Amino acid sequence: MKQQKKITMKKVLFVLVAIFALMQLYHPAKNISGGVSANAIERHYNVPQNVGTLLRTSCYDCHSNNTKYPWYNNIQPVALWLNSHINDGKRHLNFDEFDTYPAEKKIKKLQEIAKTVEKDEMPLSSYTLIHGDARLSTENKKVLIDWATALSKAQ
Repeated sequence: MKQQKKITMKKVLFVLVAIFALMQLYHPAKNISGGVSANAIERHYNVPQNVGTLLRTSCYDCHSNNTKYPWYNNIQPVALWLNSHINDGKRHLNFDEFDTYPAEKKIKKLQEIAKTVEKDEMPLSSYTLIHGDARLSTENKKVLIDWATALSKAQ
C-alpha cells in the first residue's frame, strides 16, 4: 500500500511540474506602446513636472499603455496575474487615453484620483510592497489631490 501511494505521489508531482513547465510557454502580450499617446493627459492638460513624475512612478504601470515590467513577469502564472491586473487598471483609468473620455468622465476620473489617493486606496499596497518608490508621502498625496481637484474644477 505504501509503495502504491509513493507511486501515486510521484505521478501527481510529475503532472504538476509538467503543467508548470508548459505554462512557461505562454506569455500574454505586453503593455508597451513605445511612447506618449496622442490622447495622453499631459498632451492636453497642465501636468506639472512634479505631478508627472508622481504619476509615472506610482500610477502608470497599471494606468497607462506603458508598463515597466519586473523580472518576475517572465514566470507563469505571475505574468498572467500581472496582465490581468494591468488590464483591470487600464479599464478603470488610462492616462494615455484620457483625452478620449467624454467631459463628464474626465471630471469623474479626476475626482476619483483625488478620493482614492486621499483614502490610501491607490497605489495598491500589493504594488508598493515590491515598488517602494511608488509609495506616496503625505506631501506627495497632497500634490496629487490638489492637482486632480483643481483640474476637475477647471473642466
